[in-house]
Amino acid sequence: MSKKASYRQDLDQNSANYVPLSPVSFLARSARAFPEKIAVVDGDRRFTYREFQQRCLRLASALERSGVQEGDTVAVLAPNVTALLEAHYGVPMLGAVLNALNTRLDAASIAFCLGHGEAKIVLVDAEFVGLIDAALAAAGLSIPVVVIALEPTSSASQADYEAFLMTGDPAGPRTQIADEWTAITLGYTSGTTGDPKGVVCHHRGAYLNALGNALAARLEPEAVYLWTLPMFHCNGWSHTWAVTAVGGTHVCLRKVEPVRIFELIEREKVTHMSAAPVVLNMLAHAPEIAGLRFDWGINILTGGSAPPTAVMTAMEGAGFNVMHIYGLTESTGPSLICEWHQDWNGLPLQARMQLNARQGVNLVTLEDAMVADPDSCSEVPSDGATMGEIMLRGSTIMMGYLKNPSASAKAFAGGWFHTGDLAVRHPDGYIEIKDRAKDVIISGGENISSVEIEEILYRHPAILEAAVVSRPDPKWGEHPCAFVSFKEGATPPGSEELTEYCRANLARFKVPKTFVFGTLPKTSTGKIQKFLLRRQAQALT
Repeated sequence: MSKKASYRQDLDQNSANYVPLSPVSFLARSARAFPEKIAVVDGDRRFTYREFQQRCLRLASALERSGVQEGDTVAVLAPNVTALLEAHYGVPMLGAVLNALNTRLDAASIAFCLGHGEAKIVLVDAEFVGLIDAALAAAGLSIPVVVIALEPTSSASQADYEAFLMTGDPAGPRTQIADEWTAITLGYTSGTTGDPKGVVCHHRGAYLNALGNALAARLEPEAVYLWTLPMFHCNGWSHTWAVTAVGGTHVCLRKVEPVRIFELIEREKVTHMSAAPVVLNMLAHAPEIAGLRFDWGINILTGGSAPPTAVMTAMEGAGFNVMHIYGLTESTGPSLICEWHQDWNGLPLQARMQLNARQGVNLVTLEDAMVADPDSCSEVPSDGATMGEIMLRGSTIMMGYLKNPSASAKAFAGGWFHTGDLAVRHPDGYIEIKDRAKDVIISGGENISSVEIEEILYRHPAILEAAVVSRPDPKWGEHPCAFVSFKEGATPPGSEELTEYCRANLARFKVPKTFVFGTLPKTSTGKIQKFLLRRQAQALT
């Protein structure tokens, strides 16, 4: 009889058959494969992959020579410019941790992030020097500052980024991470109450999520990616690494402006973008989109709540293929995608929009996703009606929250990452978000999805933005309260007209009893701040 083989005997892990995964390796490969290809477009500046790699190596070396060591935090406060993209490679080359700061935060919030993350050095765009100075003063911190500017800085206390690069060795530092379970990024969630939490992600997760995104977005060497999404937001949903992995071209964008976006799409023949629904809304309602048609087709990923049907329709008409995804800072960016089926193309528009509004299935690089009871972690039926919490599991999930073990333990309860988002799973296996757990409205014992009401409101031709929250009700406990803003030039309907409109499209118990008109408050990443609207709804008399 043959003896059963022991596959672990005399089969050892070594440097030939095992290398820790890190997205830093994508740059070396693309510089080797496409050395003279344009890697980065930033205004009038263009860098080939050879030049891009050399700049990143210089940055890593310059940081090392300035005292940055493995495990140190390097903070960057900048819009979507070359330097921030370079930091996604130069910082982790050292085994240091990149903290891309949100440019829309106030000085107090940035001060907290710098202190909590123990930043060793700060790279700051010239536009935000005043903000970083105020933050450092507020925190009582003395941290070296390097200013990113087209013109050299005249400040004796602040180094100039381009000059700083030149202090580095073009061969880079002689370092390589020994463990893929090493922190690569620190990102802060936008806190609605209390201080924001510091999300720590690792090299392995960043590597895998970047490749998962490349597959999901259908990136290839000919891809031209326009940075309409902030690179500080989940590290650009991992596209800072994904685009480089395929040898595509990054097109930097300092400010989101529809006219500039349309110009760059035409000039650079952009093929891919990512954007929050608020940006899609801005583009869809820009006067300049009228008559536009980009015949080569542009894949645009959008996350968060499903874009309204009217927005999806307008974008599709201009040549955009809107791909719906879902993810969080804690999942290193996108984790679910609504994979499209060819046989859906023949369906009526409304049916296609409803299918595309779903969050879908897990990316190939995420091990698993389920909709389950938040306490027992037992999956709910795939009936399209029973709500549960979206839970994720896999190597692209964060290491945990920095200096916050209790929050990490709560997030990982039961061996799954708890997202806090409520959803259903349809019979075909696709997940569809119905609400954040705290946004479900319970009126007279009935659960009401605020997302469902918002979708109906967005279909109204005069409505630009809509958000629905609960308002206390003496009889029903609470009822839906709708906050609405209108399109410029549109004739705004009154509360009575909107009530009748909703009654024609919703069950009567779901119709908002209160309408509030005006500008909707948003977070620094463009999401509507429902917690502020809830406070306002509670204060209404």
